[in-house]
Amino acid sequence: MSDDQRGTPPASSPGPGEASVPEGLVTAVVDLVDTGPVLLGAYTIAELTAVDAIVDFLEARPSEDELAEAVRSLAARQLLMAGSSGEEVHVRGDLGIAVAFQQRARKVLDARTTGTAPGEPWRILLLPQPERICLMVRIDALGVHQVGLYKLEEALRTLTEWLPRGPSADTDPSMDADAVLTGSERSALVTVTQYTAQGSAETAGTSTDLILARDEGRLHVLSRDPRDRDKLVPAGGGDGVRDRLADLLAA
Repeated sequence: MSDDQRGTPPASSPGPGEASVPEGLVTAVVDLVDTGPVLLGAYTIAELTAVDAIVDFLEARPSEDELAEAVRSLAARQLLMAGSSGEEVHVRGDLGIAVAFQQRARKVLDARTTGTAPGEPWRILLLPQPERICLMVRIDALGVHQVGLYKLEEALRTLTEWLPRGPSADTDPSMDADAVLTGSERSALVTVTQYTAQGSAETAGTSTDLILARDEGRLHVLSRDPRDRDKLVPAGGGDGVRDRLADLLAA
């Protein structure tokens, strides 16, 4: 697959399944993010699947009919165009930028929460880049994926404000974590996964989970027991959630 913002020739020949990026595109976009968020549009699961964007982090593969309709929709908007060979397509515009930066990432933070309000995303993905910017994907209940590039600090602040919040609950090693989650007003699972990529195919590696639950107005922070991954144990107070997230991404 070739990724091309305005039809300019790629800087180098990509390997099979990889996106080629026009020379100077990454630098130009990083400089633009430094002035403020760069919003890259809203897409359906089928549209993202059609261009191999974030596919390995989605839960269900669309049907062939849905994929065919997505290809027609992208082509009609001139975001997807045939390349010079029968095996190559050009992903253009903002969607092309999203594909390029997704393929550069080697780590994803996947946050899912319960108790969301109408119009609020239920899931957020962060894909950090070497330049301390971040590709952020907000997913709502209708399956619309809002994609944008942000400074890492701004992305972490947005994520922290969206996650369950509240005064720290007392840390009690004997607490019933399942009961806390069941009775919580709002809870979230945050998973940070390292991955490698060959072309557009990602292979997941090690992952770390952090669970947040607001119960009776207080925030519990849980993690998986290293000796029993199916068991949740207290992970300290709820203070410094933003720093915890930053540490997970930096690990």
